[in-house]
Amino acid sequence: MQEPIFKDMLVLELASVLAGPSVGQFFAELGARVLKVENTATHGDVTRSWKLSTEPADTDTPAYFSAANWGKSSLALNLTELGQLQQLHELVKQADVVVASYKPGDAEKLKVDYRTLASINPRLVYGHITGYGAADNRAGYDAVVQAESGFMHLNGEANGGPVKMPIALMDILTAHQLKEGLLVALLQRERTGQGQLVEVSLLQAAVSALANQATNYLVAGHEPQRMGSEHPNIVPYGAAYTCNCGKQLVLAIGDDRQFRKLCAILGAARMADDPKYKTNYARVQHRQEINQKLRELLLHQDREVWLQALQEQHVPAGAIHSIPEVFAQPQAQDMLLQQPHVKPGLRQVAFKLQNQEPLQLSPPPKYNNHT
Repeated sequence: MQEPIFKDMLVLELASVLAGPSVGQFFAELGARVLKVENTATHGDVTRSWKLSTEPADTDTPAYFSAANWGKSSLALNLTELGQLQQLHELVKQADVVVASYKPGDAEKLKVDYRTLASINPRLVYGHITGYGAADNRAGYDAVVQAESGFMHLNGEANGGPVKMPIALMDILTAHQLKEGLLVALLQRERTGQGQLVEVSLLQAAVSALANQATNYLVAGHEPQRMGSEHPNIVPYGAAYTCNCGKQLVLAIGDDRQFRKLCAILGAARMADDPKYKTNYARVQHRQEINQKLRELLLHQDREVWLQALQEQHVPAGAIHSIPEVFAQPQAQDMLLQQPHVKPGLRQVAFKLQNQEPLQLSPPPKYNNHT
């Protein structure tokens, strides 16, 4: 087996909540030593206080904090005190990566900005997360960015109001953008010997993820609107259908060949030759009509009967799972982080490298557990 790819790398995490800590855990899972530097004034990462009503009041590693803090040590510092700032600067001399999430101008006030730290260690790769970029000093909050980036406008039923996504998706998208930027910067450092600053904002990460909804507007001049689970360009794709057993499934029919197979399985082969449904373009024009026919047909059998038949013919379809059902799947079980006497966590790294087993990580750190 190969050694972990980031063995001997030191990552300093000057970040809190979800985006920055997700990046820190990503590096920990790949073998880096990750030191989470927490603010003594706030008793550490604010998510240490974000507890469910069912969690103990005295825990400092609640479920939310545990989402992105496996494999780290915690060091509590007050960076406004010179001696503790110097302690951090000593660590910077050894560090490879810093992950920070400060409002524009705050890192400079604390003397932990890229220019200051790069003067201590020119090889340092510094990733900085902001809400809106270096020119806008507003703090970034996931729910607000979901609204401002169009996600809330697009999310929800056609006859309902805007709906926030049930996870902090903007933070997660930002984390992925920063991971990519840091990996590119580390590759460049191997070639040049020089570190650099990598900047990513929640708003721009969100806008970049609008993908085909953005180009529907930019290229085709179509202003996207709420459509529930429907897809603006493909039918049937994304809508939920209820089966005879009361359970629901979703179809993802990407081409006309798959639609023809679907019709045959449903006992409605002639429907695939109807000019109104024969091509995806025609189905988009007759969205409501085709969905009504599919709803009626899918009510005739239980979900598992349909799914088995669809999967045998390679027609894209799946069950709509609850979260407990998600984690009953073997693929989801593979994503769990396990330690004796600690409830499971979730991996950030979803890819597998050849000849390298996933590391066993330490559980989320207690506040200031670093020695």
